[in-house]
Amino acid sequence: MGAAEIGAELGERATLVQFSSAFCQPCRATRRVLTEVAGMVDGVAHVEIDAEERLELVRRLEVRSTPTVLVLDARGTVVRRAAGQPRKVDVIAALGEVVRD
Repeated sequence: MGAAEIGAELGERATLVQFSSAFCQPCRATRRVLTEVAGMVDGVAHVEIDAEERLELVRRLEVRSTPTVLVLDARGTVVRRAAGQPRKVDVIAALGEVVRD
């Protein structure tokens, strides 16, 4: 996935892509967790996509619920995927598999 597809620049090392919807309570908490983790790790970006506005992308990626989080490596390859509100420790662990010094 590239910047044109997600509507934002990819992170230098990894990108956390969050699919959300307007009235999704867990999406708000997910936004806070992903923003915090992205701020902790250099070169990691957090991009939130409104699922209702990007239905073609949602269908292509088979996003079934919100929040859904994709972890992309530096090239934009999806390396991890999770549905539901993630725990901070799980996001950090997923990034640990992607971000190497």
